[in-house]
Amino acid sequence: MNYAQGSEPKKDNRGLIYGVLVAALLGTWGYIIYDKSKTDELIQSKDVQYASLDSSRNMVQQEYENALLRLDELSGQNTHLDSLIRSRDTELSTVKQRISQLVRKQNASTADLTEARRLIEQLNGKIDGYIEEIERLQGENLVLKQDKRRLTTEKEDLEQSLNSTQSARQAAEEKVDVASTLHASNFSIVAVNERNNGKERTTSAARRADKFRISFELDENRVAPSGEKDLYIIVFDPAGKLVSEQGLPSGNFKTRQDGEKQYSNRVTVTYEQGQAKLVSFDLRQADKYQKGDYKVEVYHNGFKIGENTVQLK
Repeated sequence: MNYAQGSEPKKDNRGLIYGVLVAALLGTWGYIIYDKSKTDELIQSKDVQYASLDSSRNMVQQEYENALLRLDELSGQNTHLDSLIRSRDTELSTVKQRISQLVRKQNASTADLTEARRLIEQLNGKIDGYIEEIERLQGENLVLKQDKRRLTTEKEDLEQSLNSTQSARQAAEEKVDVASTLHASNFSIVAVNERNNGKERTTSAARRADKFRISFELDENRVAPSGEKDLYIIVFDPAGKLVSEQGLPSGNFKTRQDGEKQYSNRVTVTYEQGQAKLVSFDLRQADKYQKGDYKVEVYHNGFKIGENTVQLK
């Protein structure tokens, strides 16, 4: 080929351009690879961070559930604690509600979990405080129970002593009561005939008898106090029938051994302590007098203190 005089041959720059393009391509790929590596590292770091947060959230959730389980177990085992918890239900509900909100958040942050742990520690602290309060109350209750047992024992001892004293007193009173019972002696029972002129004479004939004159002596008694004494008189006719006094209704009185009995007459006398006393009274029966033995019994203080019989022909 022939060139014109004075002109130089034209240089070929394609190799250089290709080199630059290849270098640029390699650089781009290198950057892409580097960027991808950094992105993978960031993703991996985020995954680790999320896994760590998720693990922490699970741990906080477990701590919260353990606290609730502890609270439930204590409430079921101790009625006092259960009552105490119910009385402070509003306070506990606020804490538990906030913890539940924090641990249930899917995107819970470290700050959320930190707050949840703080509240769980506060909840456990409250439970510990409840337990201490219950232990104090149980201690006081134990002291009260011991005091109650002591007072019960003292009461039983006092009651036993009082019963012994009352028994001894009752026995002494019964002895005095029995000892103060009067005794009748020197009985005299006669039938009396009343004449038209007002004069009286004794008789043994049933058809002439108008009344009985009963007399006896109350012996000396240094225990019986002075005062009025009620004497109950029982008279039986020959058929064993109670004799009723004419014009006066008979009644009942209580004996010490035979229960209640019906009496024919009640005589009230004034007795002087330590002195004998003569008692005399008339008893006029409502029916006609019959032949046979009439029996007279005298009672005082529930005891029979004397008896005698009279025979009418």
